[in-house]
Amino acid sequence: MSARRYSIVIPVYNRPEELLELLKSLEVQESPPWFEVVVIEDGSTKDARQIAESFQSKFPVQYHFKENTGPGDSRNFGMSKAEGDYFIILDSDCILPPKYLKEIERELTADYCPLFGGPDRARKDFNSWQKAVSYSMTSPLSTGGIRGRKKSVGRFQPRSFNMGISAELFRESGGFGDLHPGEDPDLSLRIFKEGHQSRLFPEAYVYHKRRIDTKGFLKQVYLFGLARPLLSQWHPSSAKLVFWLPSMYLLGGVTAMILVLLGFYGPLYLVIGYGLAVFVHALATTSSLKIALQSVYAVNAQLIGYGWGFLKSKFLLTFRKESPERLLPELFRFKKREGAK
Repeated sequence: MSARRYSIVIPVYNRPEELLELLKSLEVQESPPWFEVVVIEDGSTKDARQIAESFQSKFPVQYHFKENTGPGDSRNFGMSKAEGDYFIILDSDCILPPKYLKEIERELTADYCPLFGGPDRARKDFNSWQKAVSYSMTSPLSTGGIRGRKKSVGRFQPRSFNMGISAELFRESGGFGDLHPGEDPDLSLRIFKEGHQSRLFPEAYVYHKRRIDTKGFLKQVYLFGLARPLLSQWHPSSAKLVFWLPSMYLLGGVTAMILVLLGFYGPLYLVIGYGLAVFVHALATTSSLKIALQSVYAVNAQLIGYGWGFLKSKFLLTFRKESPERLLPELFRFKKREGAK
């Protein structure tokens, strides 16, 4: 049995059925090290207490209910209550493969690091839209191609749906900040400034069962784009030219539409060609015509939503001399608990 003790920290908001699936996947882990589960109910109206406590006979479970202060503050709260010396942070809409904990233990035994992250995948029983979103978020033909890969842009920045941090490093860093979304790369970048490193554990993946419709996905990626220029402002060394690509795609598409009105079709053919490339690659990857078609929409939604959010944020932060909280209130919409860092 490993000497390491793991605390699995899971914030939940009105999704008890998701928590049930996740806990069931923890129940069937192969040769797991010691672990406990810390569930933080973030002001939900749909209570998951009974589900959480029903697993007490399988493994130690802590259940905490608090006011709604957002996922970052909820994770901090959970880690402050956790008893392990290593925290694994998961989103409630994730399902773990049986070797997940075993793989983490293997990686840390071979080459210990205080911060890590794993990739996400779609499981066979996910619906077609969930698989299309998964394709968009992980494909080399979209911005998702820089997430969860061995050769990432810069140092690997774990994402909070699947990341691990030592208890010591959590206390040293102060945990997640006020920003949401963007609190996970902000934490990683602050940790990098203190001289620590991170690693990708490529086989410690999760099945990410995103329950999000097309409108919700567009809003989500818009917020991701909105956060990126602020992160670059806070952490100048993290700014990369690749973060401009979705905005360039958006502006290129608009330009192509204008040029069509003037009788020039060349740029439009490039846009169509890109869409065809995404379709062919998605079809080869998923072996499904329906998923391939939905993937074209998902990739375009991701690029356009992210690109528009990035441009808006970049303009406001460059030309308006107000605080980020006033300029970008969508990123600071959660009120922290009194006394929280």
